[in-house]
Amino acid sequence: MSFSTALSGLNAATADLNVKSNNIANVNTTGFKQSRAEFGDVFAVSAFGTTSSTAIGNGAVLQKVAQQFSQGNLEFTDNALDLAISGEGFFAMAPELDSGEVIYSRAGEFGVNKDGYIVSNEGWYLRAFPVDSDGQISATSMNATGPIQLPPSVGAPEATTNLSIATNLPSTSPGIDDGAGGLLAIDPNDPDSYSFSTSATVYDSLGNEHVVTTYYQHIDSNADDGSGPVGDNQWQMAAYIDGSEVKGGTPGTPYALEDDVRISFNADGTLDTVDADPSTAALDPITLSFIDTTATEWASGAETQTITLSLNGSTQNSGAFNVGALTVNGFPTGRLTGVDVSEDGLIRATYSNGQAVPIGKIALGDFANPQALNKIGSTAWKETTDSGPVIAGEASTGSFGEVQAGALETSNVDLTKELVGLITAQRNFQANSKAIETNNAITQTIINLR
Repeated sequence: MSFSTALSGLNAATADLNVKSNNIANVNTTGFKQSRAEFGDVFAVSAFGTTSSTAIGNGAVLQKVAQQFSQGNLEFTDNALDLAISGEGFFAMAPELDSGEVIYSRAGEFGVNKDGYIVSNEGWYLRAFPVDSDGQISATSMNATGPIQLPPSVGAPEATTNLSIATNLPSTSPGIDDGAGGLLAIDPNDPDSYSFSTSATVYDSLGNEHVVTTYYQHIDSNADDGSGPVGDNQWQMAAYIDGSEVKGGTPGTPYALEDDVRISFNADGTLDTVDADPSTAALDPITLSFIDTTATEWASGAETQTITLSLNGSTQNSGAFNVGALTVNGFPTGRLTGVDVSEDGLIRATYSNGQAVPIGKIALGDFANPQALNKIGSTAWKETTDSGPVIAGEASTGSFGEVQAGALETSNVDLTKELVGLITAQRNFQANSKAIETNNAITQTIINLR
């Protein structure tokens, strides 16, 4: 039996050499997990299932090649779709677009195929949970996941509906009247008819830009508006766009969106009332009509729209005129500029108009016994009965790790340790070879006995 015992040692050492050589060969393979050869000793067993107290044993046998799923180092890259998991979990992928089969991997080298789907180097489709407009998911089952396709390269525009301008209108600004003691209407072409102006860009339903200019006139306190002098702290405001913006308008001639808006301030400089109807005392937002009933349509052919203009936050202090805050919603047509992936796995398509649209949340899978997963090559695995069913979830929740965009997980192989192990395995092979040589010498001696 000594020959077979030594032979089993040779086989074990060969298996150990092969495993360590494979680890070394994959030291630069993204997402690779090192393997470990696990051995057991062999004993002769009687028909009664027992062994003798003096049994020596019949050698060694390879029991298992176990995967070691320890974390590899993260290597940062310039590719937003290079993804790494910092912590527990596997990326879930489908080998075919409509396949229900799921493959799991830690290798996050992803890109976009010709149809706009996010795929691995092998062409496997990265799976994600569908999300709503706020990036929230409704189910975390792996059956609820699907391939991720980037949206069209052009993002839809959104028409402006709200414009807010908070200014400081200097209390020291000279009052203006019509020269005869009455109110003077604001005329954009006459700089003497207004005190200050500022502009804001708004967008129509087609994403075209339009510049709205608001003009502010400090009314002379003695100007008569028909019901007597207006008094102190009174201003007028008007809003215009260029006439070329509307059909029937005259290019270069301002087109009035709103005029004769009365603005009143308190004695402490805070805003009191804003009203397009000076006969009422209210702090109301102003409605700018694009287009109103006297103009048929935008020159661009966009839909009719209205914009609510708010002057809340405006003041009348002794300082210079300034725009303290200007906010406007809406945005123009956008061009797809890239993809952003957050730590929780939420994928957003980013556009040149500043919009970021959620398109999915990367699904992660984990297992009760990952060492029992079936290796299929390309640093990927499949679920088995012994691994247990997949536990699906979101990154950065529960036991799942974070998704790091612009990074790859390197192999977890410790090259120094593997080289030392390679030498040890080689010595084991040599020792077992020597055992065979010794057994052969003993056998020859016995044969030569006379």
